[in-house]
Amino acid sequence: MTLNLKETLFSIPKWILICALIGILSGSASAFFLVSLEWVTKYRMQHEWIIWLLPFGGFLVGLSYYYWGESVVKGNNLLLEEYENPKKVIPFKMAPLVLFGTLITHLFGGSAGREGTAVQMGGAIADQFTKIFNLDNSERKILIILGISAGFASVFGTPLAGAVFALEVLYFSKINFKSIILSFLVAYAAYFTVEFWQVKHTHYSIPVIPDLSINNIIFTLIVGILSGFAALLFSRSTHFWGSLFSKNIKYPPLRPVIGGVVLAIAFAGFGFTKFSGLGVPVIVDSFSNTNQWYDFLLKILFTGFTLGAGFKGGEVTPLFFVGATLGSALSAVIPMPIALLAGIGFVAVFSGATHTPIACTIMGMELFGIAPGIFIAIACTIAYFSSGSVGIYKSQIVKGAKYKLYKKINSNF
Repeated sequence: MTLNLKETLFSIPKWILICALIGILSGSASAFFLVSLEWVTKYRMQHEWIIWLLPFGGFLVGLSYYYWGESVVKGNNLLLEEYENPKKVIPFKMAPLVLFGTLITHLFGGSAGREGTAVQMGGAIADQFTKIFNLDNSERKILIILGISAGFASVFGTPLAGAVFALEVLYFSKINFKSIILSFLVAYAAYFTVEFWQVKHTHYSIPVIPDLSINNIIFTLIVGILSGFAALLFSRSTHFWGSLFSKNIKYPPLRPVIGGVVLAIAFAGFGFTKFSGLGVPVIVDSFSNTNQWYDFLLKILFTGFTLGAGFKGGEVTPLFFVGATLGSALSAVIPMPIALLAGIGFVAVFSGATHTPIACTIMGMELFGIAPGIFIAIACTIAYFSSGSVGIYKSQIVKGAKYKLYKKINSNF
């Protein structure tokens, strides 16, 4: 037996153990997070006056990262940077800090998501095994994939999409076969851990699927293009507000305070509370009732402002909100079932903003079933190509056909 074969055989139990531990720990962290998030959301909805305290919540988040979180303030981008150029183990404090920051953000009504929190907790937990098992940099890369996979799969209840998302967001060509197998293994371990804790995920339904006619394909292409534009606007909005706050307010804890004042006035003073928090009730409603044409634009504005000001959370659930409300509004002019349009937009905007059309197509089929799969795949692919070269993660490496397309476009101008 050769040395390489011996090493491979001995490493199998080690990696199975690592996947089990990451899956259980990340899944349990996500379960706790989801239960806590539901509690703070219900509390805010029952006591809407608390939105006026959003500046105070912003100050708590700002102070916590200013004094203890400088090394992890980059969030998801830190995970991507450490994968691309491993330097040092991600501090474990990333997990409790982002958990605290996200819960405070949602308690007081900030417009943010949850995937970033789960992914950062998963990544921070996973990377601690670098020291425990004395892993090298190439093996650290696998750990980061496992952390992203576990966090995503557990928070959304989509293990297949979670496994593929972790691989795709880090660009497939640098992924080895072992990483693929382990990513799926840890995704299911995290998913079943959440199931064990009996934490439920939101369910969506697309009851009517039309024929795959030429007209319906054209309509789907249109939805895909518009979803890509919405994703581009969302990404640019988030980066714009982040840059504006950092340039003009030098003391970081003050940024979410000022942002919180503006958001509190908008939400509580002007009645835009439907755009606060996750917005899951609005997402669910969009599958059966037509939204206003401007709803998705307001969600882009408020989420970009919230995250840019320094509040914590993720971008993905707001992207779902943007896509679902956009698709729902289009049902007024596109003769396709409203639930299908909302479902297509739901995943297509996400695809464009994260450069992950394969994961988003799989996610759409996990959430809505196989039947609308072809419509989802078309829209996700088109949104991916029409959303520009910059997504929500600044540190993400964009390669492949999209990279070549936009490189050619930029060279012509």
